[in-house]
Amino acid sequence: MFEIIFLGTSASAPSARRGLSAQVVQHNEHRFLIDCGEGTQRQILQSGIGFKRLNHILITHGHLDHILGLAGLLSTYMRWEAIESLHIYGGRTALDRIHDLLFDIVLRGVKPPIPIELREIKPGVIFKADDFSITAFPVIHRGSDNFGYLFEEQPRRAFLPDKAEALNIPPGPVRRELSAGKPVVLPDGRKIQPEEVLGPLTPGTRLAHIGDAGNTDSLIESVKGVDALVIEATYLEAETDMAREFAHLTARQAAELACAAGVKKLILTHISRRYREKDVQTEAAEVFPNVSVARDMDMFTIKRGDSADVP
Repeated sequence: MFEIIFLGTSASAPSARRGLSAQVVQHNEHRFLIDCGEGTQRQILQSGIGFKRLNHILITHGHLDHILGLAGLLSTYMRWEAIESLHIYGGRTALDRIHDLLFDIVLRGVKPPIPIELREIKPGVIFKADDFSITAFPVIHRGSDNFGYLFEEQPRRAFLPDKAEALNIPPGPVRRELSAGKPVVLPDGRKIQPEEVLGPLTPGTRLAHIGDAGNTDSLIESVKGVDALVIEATYLEAETDMAREFAHLTARQAAELACAAGVKKLILTHISRRYREKDVQTEAAEVFPNVSVARDMDMFTIKRGDSADVP
């Protein structure tokens, strides 16, 4: 299960009700900030999620509406928040810009109070924990080194209590070992293999996040079958030419990608203040009914095989 909190959902410039691009993805004790538009630190406070353990930042690309908030966020960390290190992931072009922003402006003449790692990424796995991983994949937008991110739980086998009871396996540490896939020896000398009490292997939850994008053809394989796809919908179909000129998507194009890739749930963000939210929703829903237009402070719970729920 993953949770995603939308801190900023506006395109290019903030509106009265929408801040600039920023989302937090949570999985158990892990938290990742995706993009950090201007004002993100205030949105974090407004959301109530706080700054604790928010030290991994994934950057989709280096445009200013997606990175300017890093300056204020670092200033907050320097003065008020105790974190041990800061890790920023992104393409080379984005990281060069972020380096100038943080080290030549915020930290000019000042030693960083914490280790700051700017980690250049390439397509492939960029983060791996015991039960999930994050994979970066290329996205076509203006400029180079643009990335989307796939959060993917490891496949697992459910523990079957009925089978354990039938084998007289006592509750407690022995069952936990078996659930973790380790064989055990019972007090009576019997050796039990995990396969005797575990169900079939089932895929984990998969959440794909894409920032700005000018083309969807290259994205189908990267997001195929995900439980939820988060992607921009900057324009409506009436302004397709403008969308093409600035390498953005219409709501219809995002919905067509969701159909082609067989995703379970579509969540649209990066909404222009030129449109009414219901018009964005209507255009996408004509193609892909299971769609939501995210608002600032919305939180979605993403589970395998389920629709994404807003608590």
